[in-house]
Amino acid sequence: MRRFGPAVLGLTSAFVLIPGTAAHAVEPMINMKILLVSDGTPSTEAIANAMDSEGVPYQKVDLTSPGRPIITPGFLADTVGASDRAKFQGVILPNANPFTDQAEMTALVNFEKKFGIRQLSAYVYAYPDVGLNYPEYAGTLDGMTATVVPGGPFPYLAGQVPFEDESPVVGESYGYLATPLPDDPAGGRSFQPLLTAPVPNSATQGVLAGVYTHDGRSEMVVTAAFNQNQKQFQMISHGIISWLTKGVHFGYDRNYFAVHVDDVLGDDTKWDPVNNCTPASDCPPGVPETGIRMTPADVTAAVQWQNTSGFTLDFYYNGGGSALYAAEHGGADPLLTSLKANKARFRWSNHTYTHPFLGCAQDYSVLPWRCATNAQGQIVWTSRATIEDEINRNKQFATQHGLPVDTTELVTGEHSGLFLQPRQPVDNPNLAPALNSTGVKWIGSDASRDPAQRPVGGAFTVPRYPMNIFYNVATVADEVDEYNWIYNSRADGGSGICEDNPATTTCIPPLDPATGWTQHIAPIEVRNALRHVLSGLPWPHYAHQSNLTGDHLLYQVLTGLFSQYGTLFSANTPIVNLRTSAIGAEIRRMRLWQQNMNQVTGYIQNGVVYVAAPDNLDVPLTAPTGTRVPNLLNLGSSPFGSAYAGELSAYQRNALLMPIKLLLP
Repeated sequence: MRRFGPAVLGLTSAFVLIPGTAAHAVEPMINMKILLVSDGTPSTEAIANAMDSEGVPYQKVDLTSPGRPIITPGFLADTVGASDRAKFQGVILPNANPFTDQAEMTALVNFEKKFGIRQLSAYVYAYPDVGLNYPEYAGTLDGMTATVVPGGPFPYLAGQVPFEDESPVVGESYGYLATPLPDDPAGGRSFQPLLTAPVPNSATQGVLAGVYTHDGRSEMVVTAAFNQNQKQFQMISHGIISWLTKGVHFGYDRNYFAVHVDDVLGDDTKWDPVNNCTPASDCPPGVPETGIRMTPADVTAAVQWQNTSGFTLDFYYNGGGSALYAAEHGGADPLLTSLKANKARFRWSNHTYTHPFLGCAQDYSVLPWRCATNAQGQIVWTSRATIEDEINRNKQFATQHGLPVDTTELVTGEHSGLFLQPRQPVDNPNLAPALNSTGVKWIGSDASRDPAQRPVGGAFTVPRYPMNIFYNVATVADEVDEYNWIYNSRADGGSGICEDNPATTTCIPPLDPATGWTQHIAPIEVRNALRHVLSGLPWPHYAHQSNLTGDHLLYQVLTGLFSQYGTLFSANTPIVNLRTSAIGAEIRRMRLWQQNMNQVTGYIQNGVVYVAAPDNLDVPLTAPTGTRVPNLLNLGSSPFGSAYAGELSAYQRNALLMPIKLLLP
């Protein structure tokens, strides 16, 4: 066993204090890792996904694998010196007893009793062995609203947990509603409901989740089936992890959201509802082109909306759009004047000067286009000089007009230069050297086709979620018209794209022009954005400047999102809104932790958390309020981390080659 002292095998030690523990006899060591026993069903896989998202280490035992480890006392615990050691700080089972060999369950029961380890039974039938009466209701939970019981592990929730109901014909959530058995203090048995819902056609509150204390153990039982994409599970998953670990674990949890507005100062070609196409893109020759461009009034509206919402937008600007407008309108650009007057209100980032396509030369002699080749059959690429010029001229434009741009951030037009399957299967080889020479560290990518952060030269990609508010619309009428064209069958007057690509696009009945936006499109966008917020990924969303003019479509979706979030989460769990460089660094830090967490060890003993990690690795830690970190040479201590969701958390890095001891307050 490696000792957690100074500079062991290139490792350094960091410690986080668990508050409220007085000095006493040596307690067992509790390793900071979860045991996940899975049968492959959605509920256990959802918990695994939540731990992956937060960065919580776990060991998975797959019950369906013939070669899996057998759960024995030696698998669960051992001794280190004079101390007993629990190898896991929590146990997750698919149900209350999933083993065919009961010796495994007996080993787990004894382990949990001896070390005070908590157990989650991820999906159970309600019956007395889990502390509940038999169900008063068994069936779909779609559309029900559960209530959070105060004092439980969900202090970050506002009180209500609505269950999704997206399909009128498909059941999405199944579960059991039952009442707890009477407590038996003499027998050490009690049940604490954590999440309840009303039994249909009754005033009775049935349990969906609760803690059953029995046989000297604490077992959280869940009577509703979940999967990782359901909003109701995303809402409670962090609380489940915190309960299981008693609030102390590796991992870091935040709800992120950011919005990039592309093409600011440029314009976007308007959708043509007569020809069902976008001129200069996919319309027949001769169809006239109309541009959509923000006005000074739209800038005023953006400032007012930000003031009301408390949310800052990221403006990705094209300086060449302003220069072109000024050249065509007597040398003046009122939009630029208005934006300069309000420049400190927004976050500014480079979107290239004229928004060209920076990948291969496009051959439009065939549809869809393909990469053009030279006489030798080699792909013709946009040159490095052209890419550098587009980046640098836009930086110079910002300097000239005093725009506070972060020059390490870049999004190219249409994410061009990065690979585009299947037409351009690799990055433009001139892109990476151009990014290096212009100082770009973070380049936006389309998460729908390039989701994993990866290096491009010295820069790293930042995946962005595309919003389904089209770049070529400013009004509800055009949005609904184009939506119908894309998602309606040919028989219903649509393009038939949904028929040709059923794996990726679902056909829908035609939307009513008067209600399609408010009753269908906007609610779906709010729902999808909320799922992304609750996923734990900091990836930003992107829309276009056209969506900030006309009917202000983007604000309608964002206001709906923030309103819904505010009804679900407490004030102690605000949405975290970062700019691109901070998002990129956060993704990078997450990935480094995921890649290196197997080199990190940690345990809890006598109210202190000991962590051994490689030098210069940021280690995510979560702990209760009141946790403190000792100062240099143990001369006093300071508060640990930052408050979020009723806890403290931070990425901890310790380069001191000496042991640190944390003192209880």
